[in-house]
Amino acid sequence: MELGKSIGLVEGKATRVSFGETLRDLGNENPDIVVVDADLNNSTRTDIFAKEHPDRFFNVGIAESNMVGVAAGLAASGKQAWLASFATFVMSNAYDQLRMSVAFPRWNVKVVGSHSGISIGEDGPSQMGIEDVSLACSLPGFVVVVPCDDYSMRKATRAISTLEGPAYLRTGRPAAPIIYSDEVSWELGKATQLKDGKDLTIIANGLMVAPALEAAAALEKEGVSVRVLDIHTVKPLDVEAVSRAAQETGRIVVAEEHLAHGGLGSVVAQAVAQSHPVPIRFVNLGDQFAESGSPAALLEKYGMNYQTVIKAARELL
Repeated sequence: MELGKSIGLVEGKATRVSFGETLRDLGNENPDIVVVDADLNNSTRTDIFAKEHPDRFFNVGIAESNMVGVAAGLAASGKQAWLASFATFVMSNAYDQLRMSVAFPRWNVKVVGSHSGISIGEDGPSQMGIEDVSLACSLPGFVVVVPCDDYSMRKATRAISTLEGPAYLRTGRPAAPIIYSDEVSWELGKATQLKDGKDLTIIANGLMVAPALEAAAALEKEGVSVRVLDIHTVKPLDVEAVSRAAQETGRIVVAEEHLAHGGLGSVVAQAVAQSHPVPIRFVNLGDQFAESGSPAALLEKYGMNYQTVIKAARELL
């Protein structure tokens, strides 16, 4: 998709692969980790775990609701249960089971939604998880994380593993630009400031972090000082970082690969309204389904690129 190409970002692994490799490593370290999948393990990349720990891997077939029940039962027996499927399948098909079998008792179940957003591409709208962050945030007690690259996904997977309780982790299908290095800090629940600025803040997560950085670089050439925040943890939100950005820069653009309602933009707007109201613009899918096409073509058509972020910033300026 060439995200981040204009500022020299290098293409890295798909975050679903980074997740699978890290889960395998965690399985080597913790014998209580078990994994449940709904017959998509070669896509969610839980197959990487399964190859090394076949006795702790359970494929329940194309039955997402049953998968959640199995994971909840394993967690109730003292295991750390991870379950994975496409984001739309697990969050939309099995929402009631997540609500009553995982969130209500607060079992130690880690839910992984793969192939999220419209960047899944040619598989089309039936396979696209475009409402998953909103649904996950609506589950009481759930931690919700949307990493942007290989490094942050590995950090996120390990961080979630240390939590006692439910969490939702969003992974993607396409290769993601490398945003982080070993010098950049990453902490669950804390926004990462990738760039400082005083005129405007761009807040993003997932695949939209690279376009946020591209937009910031372009605006800098026009004399606009732009702060960029990667808010990978949507819940609990780093309200302090959002409030500080509002106070210090006075304008905010929020970019996400998600529907307009209930995702990162919604929680940021709520935090800003409660702390320091400022003008905000939103870059997202809006209130619509996408269609089938190449990931690059879809992101272009539906405005999830740095040009749209720049347009939103200029409206504020």
